[in-house]
Amino acid sequence: MSYPNTQLYIDGIWREATGGRVIPVLNPATGREIGTVAHAAREDLDAALAAAERGFQIWKAVPAYERAKLMRAAAALLRERADTIAPILVMENGKPLAQAKMEIAGAADVIEWFAGEAPRTYGQVIPSRATDVLQFTVKGPVGPVAAFTPWNFPINQVVRKLCAALAAGCSIIVKAPEETPASPAALIAVFADAGLPAGVMNLVYGIPAEISEYLIPHPVIRKISFTGSTPVGKQLAALAGLHMKRATMELGGHAPVIVAGDADLDLAVPQIGMHKFRNAGQVCVSPTRFLVQESLHEDFAARFTAIAKKVKVGDGLDPETEMGPLSNARRVPALEALVQDAVDQGARLTTGGRRLGNEGYFFEPTVLVDVPLSARIMHEEPFGPIAVINRFTTLDEAIAEANRLPFGLAAYAYTSDTATATRLGHEIEAGMLTINHLGIALPEVPFGGMKDSGHGTEGGSEAIEAYLETRFVTRKG
Repeated sequence: MSYPNTQLYIDGIWREATGGRVIPVLNPATGREIGTVAHAAREDLDAALAAAERGFQIWKAVPAYERAKLMRAAAALLRERADTIAPILVMENGKPLAQAKMEIAGAADVIEWFAGEAPRTYGQVIPSRATDVLQFTVKGPVGPVAAFTPWNFPINQVVRKLCAALAAGCSIIVKAPEETPASPAALIAVFADAGLPAGVMNLVYGIPAEISEYLIPHPVIRKISFTGSTPVGKQLAALAGLHMKRATMELGGHAPVIVAGDADLDLAVPQIGMHKFRNAGQVCVSPTRFLVQESLHEDFAARFTAIAKKVKVGDGLDPETEMGPLSNARRVPALEALVQDAVDQGARLTTGGRRLGNEGYFFEPTVLVDVPLSARIMHEEPFGPIAVINRFTTLDEAIAEANRLPFGLAAYAYTSDTATATRLGHEIEAGMLTINHLGIALPEVPFGGMKDSGHGTEGGSEAIEAYLETRFVTRKG
């Protein structure tokens, strides 16, 4: 199928950018241009801001029950169009078709979850000190939102921000990724086709720094949500704070995996192994530092290496492909440098470590064993298909290493001991910890980090709170 050129969506209209400027879109499997995306000019941003301001006045007056109905209609449309959207996502992002379909199915679930949350934005009645005084709180939408999303999950990252805003009654401007523009546009289209009023939802593309520096300080915008790297997130959070804007930040990670000596390797290795290479490791919650107790270390490393060697790497549209390419040409030398640095520091490279082929941005599934703390990869998020497998003797050592870095997004553990699992639940410094299974990122559970991995959540019942304001009302007589 052909890849569509992507337009802006402003005030209910699909349109080219003012001045006609575009950005090329490349297929990471070939490195060749497959289309273009409109590059918003300042005039386009002003139009989107004006539309969001008008759209907010319309949408906040729509009853929550009606907002929920429209959102469920959009979810149904997304499911109907999944087979059309999925190949587009693969062409611009590179992930295997099966993973693209899973992302779309998950997005539909997210829409339905937030549709259910829309009528549950409860206030409360507060007992008063006097019999003739009534005290209560009411919750309402905070106002127009600016959302900034990355390329690794082009639909998933937009849908969480978009749906929390819509469920709360907010309007929104989405700054979607220029590398993967068509699949977010397809998501926006299902809401437009479901009947979302003009101005409530707007979509722009362009140079990220220019757009964020213009939208965040603008008086129309009352809240921002950002998913991306920690350095950029800190800059945007500081800018939001300077202008007293609420900010939800889902930032970088360097997820540890603790494998205790009593773990079931028949469960752990295949499960966490394939999870490591999902989306070529380009996942904020991707497991990276595997901390394995001494008694299981060599067995675990051998089994994990065998899995890595068997991963089928190729074009995501090939049904046999299990791992696609990296997102862009810059990632290949970046990963090669991390691997070489680790080897120079004394690590054992048991498989991978190199670019695959001469076309596109493919990289071998890679396993490094016994990596010293002096290596860069022990401090920097690789954001690629590289696993580091180190050993520990005591649980105290494993917990200390898991918590050593400033990141605190996701963590994983395998153990058959209840006391160990309980201790990890109390002591691991991560916003999400999953033990003996992969149980994070569902719509109904919190999704967010701590420390330098950000603040706020984009899942579960708490996610909508960041888009709401609480007002207190008291009345006598």
